[in-house]
Amino acid sequence: MYSDVIEAKVTGNLEFAVTFADGLAGRVRLFPSHLYGVFEPLKDMDFFKRLEVRDGFVSWPGEIDLAPDAMYLAIKQHGEWVLS
Repeated sequence: MYSDVIEAKVTGNLEFAVTFADGLAGRVRLFPSHLYGVFEPLKDMDFFKRLEVRDGFVSWPGEIDLAPDAMYLAIKQHGEWVLS
């Protein structure tokens, strides 16, 4: 079982730090090759910086969000989640 995201902050180009309700924290890195379809707008850094936490999910405008369960498991195992 995963925990809800309670904080997320952009730390670099296509990268952000995330903290879960149980205290687990780590880094998420996205590669442009992964950003297609609904995720295409995230390639624009001004848009990417509009990241927010909504209902336990990392989200952007337009109902774009990332699965907290996969994020949690990867960070718990590796300290980061890389989407490439």
